[in-house]
Amino acid sequence: MDLDKSLIAQVEQATGRSIGQAPVLKLKGDASNRSYYRVGTPPESWVLMVMPPDAAKKSEEASKGDAPTELPFVNVHRYLTKLGVRVPQILRYDEPAGMMVLEDLTDETFEQAILKGDKERWYRKAVELLATLRARAEQQPDPSCLAFTRAFDVDLYDWELHHFREWGLEAWSGQKPSAEERAELDAIFQRIARQLAAAPRGFTHRDYQSRNLMVKNGELVVIDFQDALQGPRQYDLVALLRDSYVELDRPFVDAMLDAYLAAFERETGERIAPKPFKQFFDLLTVQRKLKDAGRFEFINRVKGNPGFLVSIPASLRYVKAALDAQPELNDLRRLVAKYVPELG
Repeated sequence: MDLDKSLIAQVEQATGRSIGQAPVLKLKGDASNRSYYRVGTPPESWVLMVMPPDAAKKSEEASKGDAPTELPFVNVHRYLTKLGVRVPQILRYDEPAGMMVLEDLTDETFEQAILKGDKERWYRKAVELLATLRARAEQQPDPSCLAFTRAFDVDLYDWELHHFREWGLEAWSGQKPSAEERAELDAIFQRIARQLAAAPRGFTHRDYQSRNLMVKNGELVVIDFQDALQGPRQYDLVALLRDSYVELDRPFVDAMLDAYLAAFERETGERIAPKPFKQFFDLLTVQRKLKDAGRFEFINRVKGNPGFLVSIPASLRYVKAALDAQPELNDLRRLVAKYVPELG
């Protein structure tokens, strides 16, 4: 049976009806090893997720611990559904075939929605949704959810910073730091990793950005949550407001951080002091966006996908702006700017 027929058969089993010779369209992928296909024509259509057999349960992001026994997408989906977060409906999961039939959210991403106008309204919706998600998760932890079994710890933060060193500094510049510079860089990365890992942790999507939020019937739908873990409250805000695909100016970012804090207070009654919250946001920006810059080069060189190279300059601009606000990181800036002048 060819792939198209297999996909149509999956939909028919999921829906319990014949759809005949429905059109099958392969959808544009990003950096994932999963493939996506649309079967049918909207509004009568479904999306099929097709997973490589050897990678169905393995995270593509760095993580620790044994491989999960359940597909992470299914596991975290169940938890988010319990919290009342809008996620795509799973209509069928054929584990032996590595295929899943999903609700078709159509093609409008958050990134596309804000280009049409009313940017502030959409971002307010996104930060308020994030505040609600985080507050409910802190109130309703669930050890059966994979996101509560793994965390941003010192080792993971440090690994991601060295991922930048390997791909965003050494591969990017074609040079390697001297032994003395490498030792100093190692110590700085450890210092940053320890500072970040000391913050309280809770449910963190890990990649809550403009291409992982879909818009359907005016509602935001969260996708690509399978790598969720425990992290600081600011992490998903960095992903959203320091998004490599949509650049935002600092006054707008501050306004959205304030909107998040207000929404979180409404949900929990907890009042968070804005200044230290934003200072930690900036420190996380340095770590996350260095990692992103390195990751985009890694995806280009190792996965043969150059499509993310265009987003490296924005990632580095975010790091530069965050470094400007943190003179205590001047030692990091001095070292990395020698090889990545954009950070000088």
